[in-house]
Amino acid sequence: MRILTLAILAIGMVSIGPAASQTYDPAFPVCLRLYDRTIYYECSYTSLPQCNASASGRSAQCVINPYFASAQERGLSAASPRLLR
Repeated sequence: MRILTLAILAIGMVSIGPAASQTYDPAFPVCLRLYDRTIYYECSYTSLPQCNASASGRSAQCVINPYFASAQERGLSAASPRLLR
């Protein structure tokens, strides 16, 4: 009986922890990266200036959301133009 109780407690301890969630919200183009005990992304900004105003004076940085819903397809951005033959 002790072994069963210890096994149940061990499984319970392994499963207890922070819930996994989506890091980026695809509805907003800009995310605020907050540096706290862990790194946390708050994606609720429509522009970099808006995000920078919120990040001012905080341990935070604004980043472009790579999962923004209307973002261009990978490989077709201005930084990597397709070669035309």
